[in-house]
Amino acid sequence: MITVCNTFLKTGAKKRFGFMCRHVSGLGLWDKDIDSDIKHKIEEHWKDKLKCDTFKEMDNVRDKYYVLSMFPYPSGSLHMGHVRVYTISDTIARFQRMNGKNVIHPIGWDAFGLPAENAAIERKIPPQDWTESNISHMKSQLERLGCSFDWDRELATCDPLYYRWTQELFLKLYDSGLVYQKKAKVNWDPVDQTVLADEQVDENGCSWRSGAKIEKKLLRQWFIRTTNFAKDLLEGLDDPVLQDWRDVCKLQKHWIGECNGVNFDFRLVGEEQDFLTLWTCKPEYLNSVKFVAVNPSHMLSENEGVALKEGTKKLQAELLHPLNGKTIPVYVTDEIEFLPQTDSFLGIPHACPQSAEFAEKFDIPYEKSFKISEEERLALQNQICQRARELKVGGYWSSAKLRDWLISRQRFWGTPIPIVHCRNCGAQPVRDLPVELPKLTKVFQKGGSCLSEASEWIDCICPKCNQTAKRETDTMDTFVDSSWYFLRYLNPKDSHQMFDVANAKRMMPVDLYIGGKEHAVLHLYYARFVSHFLHSQGLLPEREPFKRLLVQGMVMGRSYRVKGTGRYVPENEIEVVDKKKNRAVVKSTGEQVVMSWEKMSKSKRNGVDPGDMFQEYGSDTTRLLILADVAPTSHRNWNSNTFPGIINWQKRLWITIRDFINHRTNPPPAITEDQFKAHEDYMFDSRNYYVKGVIFNYCGSQQHSVAISKQQEGATSNFRQKSSIRKSTS
Repeated sequence: MITVCNTFLKTGAKKRFGFMCRHVSGLGLWDKDIDSDIKHKIEEHWKDKLKCDTFKEMDNVRDKYYVLSMFPYPSGSLHMGHVRVYTISDTIARFQRMNGKNVIHPIGWDAFGLPAENAAIERKIPPQDWTESNISHMKSQLERLGCSFDWDRELATCDPLYYRWTQELFLKLYDSGLVYQKKAKVNWDPVDQTVLADEQVDENGCSWRSGAKIEKKLLRQWFIRTTNFAKDLLEGLDDPVLQDWRDVCKLQKHWIGECNGVNFDFRLVGEEQDFLTLWTCKPEYLNSVKFVAVNPSHMLSENEGVALKEGTKKLQAELLHPLNGKTIPVYVTDEIEFLPQTDSFLGIPHACPQSAEFAEKFDIPYEKSFKISEEERLALQNQICQRARELKVGGYWSSAKLRDWLISRQRFWGTPIPIVHCRNCGAQPVRDLPVELPKLTKVFQKGGSCLSEASEWIDCICPKCNQTAKRETDTMDTFVDSSWYFLRYLNPKDSHQMFDVANAKRMMPVDLYIGGKEHAVLHLYYARFVSHFLHSQGLLPEREPFKRLLVQGMVMGRSYRVKGTGRYVPENEIEVVDKKKNRAVVKSTGEQVVMSWEKMSKSKRNGVDPGDMFQEYGSDTTRLLILADVAPTSHRNWNSNTFPGIINWQKRLWITIRDFINHRTNPPPAITEDQFKAHEDYMFDSRNYYVKGVIFNYCGSQQHSVAISKQQEGATSNFRQKSSIRKSTS
């Protein structure tokens, strides 16, 4: 018989914690020694009986707690990295519920993207079918793991009921002047055949996903003006509401850069849509611009022009000044020292010695410098920036290196961009949402979006003039889908709005966000931008979406790589020669092998299947093993040598409960009042000591492995005390 104490009811726990306390029958196995078979029987018996209290929207008494783990991409199967992050979030969710919080702990699927599309191409099936099958399988694995997710809030970004609101977000940005389309030299992945944002290219110039060397292509693309919020995003990193953001703050501050200048858009003469965004640290002198210089790698460098001395070329193309409408000449040159990670330069000769030197060298007329007071300079600076913002041609503080968010992707499996192109009206937004992806009638291949071949879908009516038009065939970067999903969880079934504003003001920001450091710049940067934007629209209570971060380390497996060829071999094919020196050989060939710890992956043949762990040890034990020994923020080298400590602890707990049950039916001999008080005082102090330490490790330091260690110490202490009591009564 397992008993949940009825005294909770007397103390109002039913009302406070939201659960019914009652007597429930167990399996009656306490007389046996615990093993894997018994663990499986226990998990099977209780899996449908122990229901967690889910979030109550109308509960205004309890404090809310929003714990969120980054939603998974449905690749097909869970890996140990998934087991780690979702065990961490579930542990925190359960702990906060037990402490009387009204907890929201949702889950969903980051379901669009290239991997699903490429996998579908290889298998000659629609990506929708592949994705839905994977979601079904991974959901069953998460349920086997025993996570207490709010499954009624489950969502998938590929569901039209979800991406209808991603399109709504796009239109909100569009209506605010934060979306534009123009020709740009972009990062092209030759393997995945699509464009990548700057943030998706690593320091070696390779794709973050395929690893291919990036090429440059000139294409007309869609962008979001994230640079308009650069200064706010930079300053927001110092917001005292942020906890445990230290490493992420460093990365994002480096990415954004020092916001010590202003961007302005200069339109190309004779072009309605194309413009150059040019940065200057002296916005007060914008009306004194006399030329623009670009380096030979700039997209304009191939335009026709007149060759001047020392390799400089004056282009036939000219730019229109955004405020005074004057034409500005453009030069392709190496004579200018461009700032790092920039390829253009705004020439203001009377305020910049380098500009003056270039102007004199190439006979560009300009007014000599004039002096103004600091007060006049700041007033002029504010006036020019304000005017530029009114005209929607810039005026926002940013760094020289930061670029807008390129969201166009030339693939099928993504959120359609709700724009049509009309000969009469140009690009027009579509308000009748969702714009759904067409149903595939044939298998497509890599090399561009098959949307361009879906003629029945492309041909449409312009919403403005009712004449024939064509749909946009680019889809959105999947980071747009994940930039706001934490808001949709609040009202995932709402068919009238992206999210309930009143509910968001009550539930946001997220109290604890758990995920990998690899998303520090990409996902977290975009999610912060969207949150800052929605806050500026009065839809969110705070600018920052996530209060506290827990950046978990990777789960590492022992890998074995053949020296010279780099070929990975599985563990059962190698023989360890010297473990301390990481020396091993291939059993069949004698080839030398390099042993190392690397992130678990199929390609490195060093992964551990969570299903095998569940089968051998049970879900509860697997969860304990992934939390124990190593702090959640550290990498975990997966090694079975650490397992006995946890397994023996479970055995001690099992024996303790068995002894307790035996003592209830067969009480031991009575002891004196003094002895009883001594034992009671000891247990009182021990309990408070361990409970206080565990609470700090769960909530303060987030060192869950230390919390488990303290609980193991508590079990050992209890064993010692039991032994002492036996001696007292003998």
